Amino acid sequence: MGRMATEEYKLEQDRVNWVVSQIKAKIQSVSAEYDKAHAEMKLVQQNYSANTSVNYIEVDDRIETSAELQQQRALASRLIENESIIKSQLETYETLQQSPYFGRIDISDPGEAETEQLYIGTASLTDNDENFLVYDWRAPISSIYYNGTLGEVSYETPAGQQTTELKKKRQFLIQNGHIESMFDTNETVGDEMLQHVLGQQNDETMQNIVATIQREQNDIIRDTRSDLLVVQGVAGSGKTSAILQRIAFLLYHSRKELEADQIVLFSPNKLFSHYISDVLPSLGERNMRQVTLAEFLSQRLQGLNVETLFDRYEQSVDLSAEQQAVRDFQESATYMAAINDYCQQLKPADFQFNAILFDGRVFFSREEIEAIYQKLPDVHPAERFLRTKNVLIKRLKRRIASEAKAKWVSDTIDQLSDEAYHDLLGGKRRHDFQQLDDEVAFIARKIVTRRLRTVYDAIYNNYFLDPYRQYSAFMAQLKLPASVSSSTFAERRQAFNDAIEFHNCPLVDAAPLLYLRDLLTGGGQNFAMKHLFVDEMQDYSIAQLQYLHQAFPKAHMTFLGDSQQALFRSVQRPEDLLNELKAAFNVHRPRLLKLNRSYRSTYPITTFAKALLPDGNDIEAFNRDGDVPKILISADEAAAIKSINRELTRATATQGTAAILTKDLDQAHDVYQKLRHLRQDVTLLTDTDRSLPKGVLVLPVYLAKGLEFDTVICWNVSETNFNDDRLLGTLYTMASRAMHDLVIVSIGAASPLITKRELPVGSLQIEHELSN
Repeated sequence: MGRMATEEYKLEQDRVNWVVSQIKAKIQSVSAEYDKAHAEMKLVQQNYSANTSVNYIEVDDRIETSAELQQQRALASRLIENESIIKSQLETYETLQQSPYFGRIDISDPGEAETEQLYIGTASLTDNDENFLVYDWRAPISSIYYNGTLGEVSYETPAGQQTTELKKKRQFLIQNGHIESMFDTNETVGDEMLQHVLGQQNDETMQNIVATIQREQNDIIRDTRSDLLVVQGVAGSGKTSAILQRIAFLLYHSRKELEADQIVLFSPNKLFSHYISDVLPSLGERNMRQVTLAEFLSQRLQGLNVETLFDRYEQSVDLSAEQQAVRDFQESATYMAAINDYCQQLKPADFQFNAILFDGRVFFSREEIEAIYQKLPDVHPAERFLRTKNVLIKRLKRRIASEAKAKWVSDTIDQLSDEAYHDLLGGKRRHDFQQLDDEVAFIARKIVTRRLRTVYDAIYNNYFLDPYRQYSAFMAQLKLPASVSSSTFAERRQAFNDAIEFHNCPLVDAAPLLYLRDLLTGGGQNFAMKHLFVDEMQDYSIAQLQYLHQAFPKAHMTFLGDSQQALFRSVQRPEDLLNELKAAFNVHRPRLLKLNRSYRSTYPITTFAKALLPDGNDIEAFNRDGDVPKILISADEAAAIKSINRELTRATATQGTAAILTKDLDQAHDVYQKLRHLRQDVTLLTDTDRSLPKGVLVLPVYLAKGLEFDTVICWNVSETNFNDDRLLGTLYTMASRAMHDLVIVSIGAASPLITKRELPVGSLQIEHELSN
């Protein structure tokens, strides 16, 4: 380092030391504030628990106590909120103390002689006079750091576009308050910084890497205009981190009108949900809502076991061409449009109504409900359905009044204890009634209302419509396209009816069934959600995405995925997908962004993985050195297991995480059982697992979606096990999970998906393993 560089370094380290001392002072004062808030909270909690042990027999006592408790509860919730705000401030300062910032930009505004120096970090920091010591990476001006090259640059602000001159861009790597490295760059983020971050070992949860956001990722993060943003990114291109940073950016950008629980992210599985769970909190934001497709559909189809994506993958390999054509049709926008047409034109006589039962007897018959619906004016089916519901509730109230006079009710009143009687009176007192008969009539209505609660719930929850029979009736009258065989479709309809009989629902029918139910009943829409994110979108059908749009009608949509990682189905071009979505969604401002540069894997692994794909040349490999992937061709299963064990011993000695990926769950079970006899550190993962344990993991490929491992071993990529072109996306997904080492194992000759490709010379090392 030259004298100038040494002096610059010293000046920068002095500034870091000064900023850290400011942070320490803030930590001290905020800690004292936190202790005070915590003590206050404890006091209120003690008071609250003392008050809740009041004698509840006397009604008057209870009313007074309840008012007091409500005050206590309101005070407690205010204090809890205050305490959590202070706690998150404290956590932000503690994070900043280790690494206060990662970037610096020197800018000079037009007509200004002075150059301003701005430092950029994961959160804002000001001194006592409100001068910025560090700017939040999401602040409008910080976009210069990510997008701008030296010279004149423009950036968006709430007041419109501003221009300035960027004179210097400096990057730091600061750990424990010490500058590990620093360099000036004209690029967005220099390769040196990326090399360092990407060369590190993988952890069980994803790290926040806002210091290394690339220009193309920044476009995704800061887009506030598109109502449909489709991000097609190759494996390891930083899609997921860009999406989490986008959520953090939106929460910052729209903090007055957007809360974290107005954002929902559909993630591929619970493992992935855990993997990304630390990113937003590390950026000082609350986590958004997260759900898997199976959880969401099961919640909406309560009482049915909805087939999961995993079950679906397990069966997908065995579909005949006719069955595949039926599935493609049922997953299309055309199928959903047919449901919409059917619902709009459904004749009253064709509604599949159910009787409402009470205590095993018919309370409202199917004929009575049909008659109500028939008599109503001919308006939109959902409106007519709602009016039917209101008529039923009115009739229920009349039935309550007449049932209150029944003998069983007066018998029940005679047998009530004093306490139960007071309980039914609720907040009312004796003097609220003119005479005793009024009081008894009030109690009688209360008893009947409670008993008939199940009838009210059945009306409220639309149980008087049978959506399953209605959906089956829709399938029976549907005009089929030429590509779909009527006999195969009839079998599919029968399979749906049989599944429902056993309280199961095939995944292919879940979204269309819900769509039909919601259109007819006018329910199922959540207007509070403002942003909908779908990760691994290539595993969703157009019909499912359309239903999500119907379920969250006010939400801006961000879908991200990689069409090359489509499991067990043909790969689709991103442009075709966008056109399909545009037509199905009726959006005004759709946008497609592509991320073609892969950062996850070493150069040799990406070179091999992209060579598997027909248009793999579009993928750019990031230049990080590593070993060439190797394929081990074993004579039999015993030799394959032995060589895997040898590879694992080598990998776990040098690398962090190691995963054996299999085509399906059966094969994962098989490998796990055989390996378990050879080593202690092996764990089998299934779709119920929520976190990644340490050691060696064995899991089917679809559970590895969105995850990455230091070492990946692909199990049995042989010509018998991987013999179908539809498995190309599966193989590519397996290979592209590896960060540092990739080993492919084949029992017997390798799959034509590898052998028939023109692989670059030296991109794969082949070793033949002989049997024992």
